[in-house]
Parts: sequence; structure tokens; C-alpha cells
Amino acid sequence: MSAELPGFEFVKTAACRDPKVNNCPEVATNVPGVVALRDSGRPDMVVTYTSAEWADLTAAVKAGEYDLSM
Repeated sequence: MSAELPGFEFVKTAACRDPKVNNCPEVATNVPGVVALRDSGRPDMVVTYTSAEWADLTAAVKAGEYDLSM
């Protein structure tokens, strides 16, 4: 990314804090109105969402819209 990114503070889920797990999604919610997502294995690639977009995405995931086992 060429644009300067705000000072995101990324966190991992508790399951990903195990040192044996070395590739997890990380989320930053410390910048007002923005949710940032990245892969711990590729920290230079950051995807940002508005708060509304994030709410839509998480609702879709919870509803099973992205369930790959189907």
C-alpha cells in the first residue's frame, strides 16, 4: 500500500496467541469509524472497513453465508 496507514493496533483471537499457530487474522478497532483486518503472515496487506461494512460482514459470517463446508 502506498498510502500512509493510521496507527492501527492489531490484536489476534485467543486461539491464535498460541506460538504453534503462526498465521491468523488480526483486527484493529482503535481508529474511530474504521476496522482494519490483516493476515499475521502478511502484515503489510491491510484491508479497511467502515464500522457499518464490518457489521454487515460479521452478520453474514454468523449467518453462514461464507460457510465453505456446504
